[in-house]
Amino acid sequence: MNSTASQPAALRVVVIGAGIVGAACAIELLRDGHHVTLIDPGEPGGTQATSYGNAAWLSPASVVPVSMPGLWKKIPGYLFNKNSPLTIRWSALPSLLPWLIRFIWAGASVARVEATARALSALLHDAPARHRALAKEAGVAELIVSSGLLYAYPDRAAFDAEALAWRLRRDNGVNWAELDAQAIRELVPELDRRYQFAILVEQGAHCADPGAYVAALVRHAVKQGAALQRAKASRFDLQNGRLRAVITDIGELACDRAVIAAGINSKILARSAGDKIIMESERGYHVVIENPPFKLAVPVMPNDAKTGNTSTLAGLRIAGQVELTTMQAAPDWSRAETLLRHAVATYPVLATSIKTAVIQRWMGHRPSTTDGRPVLGAASGCQDVIHAFGHGHIGLASGPVSGRLVADLVSGRPTVIDPAPYAAKRFL
Repeated sequence: MNSTASQPAALRVVVIGAGIVGAACAIELLRDGHHVTLIDPGEPGGTQATSYGNAAWLSPASVVPVSMPGLWKKIPGYLFNKNSPLTIRWSALPSLLPWLIRFIWAGASVARVEATARALSALLHDAPARHRALAKEAGVAELIVSSGLLYAYPDRAAFDAEALAWRLRRDNGVNWAELDAQAIRELVPELDRRYQFAILVEQGAHCADPGAYVAALVRHAVKQGAALQRAKASRFDLQNGRLRAVITDIGELACDRAVIAAGINSKILARSAGDKIIMESERGYHVVIENPPFKLAVPVMPNDAKTGNTSTLAGLRIAGQVELTTMQAAPDWSRAETLLRHAVATYPVLATSIKTAVIQRWMGHRPSTTDGRPVLGAASGCQDVIHAFGHGHIGLASGPVSGRLVADLVSGRPTVIDPAPYAAKRFL
């Protein structure tokens, strides 16, 4: 993989984590001529990975942070209502409180969410195009589907109630078409008729099988020369401020640079490199209805359910929910049943077939910072360690540009985007 630009000196780089971000980092580092070792304790693209279970959306419109002005007023409802899109377990509240306070503060003003939207847009505005190119390079072009993304509302008033969110999108270059009831029926005839207004983001895309896609990218990296090892990193061997090795459960891996792309497990590694990151798991759930009686022409997000509904190779995936609790807590599978209820209410044709359908249920950990921005850039305690984690709700979509940014930093070249908004020092 040769770059037309002048090649930097080849370095030994260990990429910790073989999810979408780690895979993209490995490919871009190989493109720059570095020697890459990719490590992960699990199977790339496997069900244990957050990359496996997302809504499969590649959306330039995902610039709106979860924390928005007025969120604090809704917190009591989230504590008591288990059917809301965001829930908080009472038992976890004391341990979550430091994160939760900063989370609410991050969205307390319009100026703050405008800054976050700009930061997220830099990672997302050309995400579909970057994924199409990456998938083609890896030989799986068919897994990226450019059919747009549909946001469905009961009426225009419901859309107008989200005016700030849509202004943030418009201000960051997202364009859309408005659909009336007839246009909605023509595009998605299966959708319940209570949805009378919709927004079609035509530049959006989706992935037909996120797990297979990540696995294909890792295989591509290996074909290009990366070494793949099943290992779990625990800390770094730093000497005089420089990186000597990554310490893993299979021994030391000597290297010149290391990239932390281990999702929710990155927080401990970042501490080893001198940074205390305020990050918690926003648990997400999905259900996949195998062999449904229809295939969506375009992925749909119903306004009332706030779920991503996507036809994938495995079936109809209904993904969503934000559950805040401790990492050790057992899954609350009632969240999956809530998703199924939303699915039937959104697509009435499912009411009969779902009784005998095979249903896959999944839960995973979104690595979420308080302000909704990932952590990207050199570690405070050692410039040889690069952070690439905390992508929250945008991990799949923002993987390619995150990988390019990391490779630029390692190679010492001008970066594809400004890394300043994602620096770890913002948590001080």
